[in-house]
Amino acid sequence: MTIKNIIFDFGDVFINLDKPATFREMQKLGLSELTAEMDAANKAYEKGEISTQGFINFYQNHFPNLTEHQLVSAWNAIILDFPPHRLNFLKQLQQQAKHRIFLWSNTNALHLERVQEVMGRADYQTFLGCFEKHYFSHELGMRKPEPICFTNILEEQNLHPKETLFIDDTTENT
Repeated sequence: MTIKNIIFDFGDVFINLDKPATFREMQKLGLSELTAEMDAANKAYEKGEISTQGFINFYQNHFPNLTEHQLVSAWNAIILDFPPHRLNFLKQLQQQAKHRIFLWSNTNALHLERVQEVMGRADYQTFLGCFEKHYFSHELGMRKPEPICFTNILEEQNLHPKETLFIDDTTENT
């Protein structure tokens, strides 16, 4: 079958990430290990189960000397740059109109705010405008690799799985 639809991930597909950076920065602030409780809070935040303020409060309860600014800076250390050639590629792909294009990302409000700062608001809006629809885990209440994520998108958009290519930077999600 011919590929008619492309679902892209965001991180390390379009925007460069330094995945260990957040933990490195948190270590500087006194975190020695990522506990199961912290991992659960991170995932809950990514699924929108807790608010940004609830997420910040969670860490401040565990690290009373941690300021909101320190936490947000450490949390956002993962976000690097968005190379312009990737946005140009995406705009060309959209202009060719050969594929339906979607974005599906495990992310959260703080990271998206940082992405907008890194890219600039205009380029960020241009980026989102290249997709027929974008899906963010914290808005949908689910995250990859939960199978329901994919089936919901396929059903909502009336996509045939054999005609749909999913591009992600991790094998866990594909």
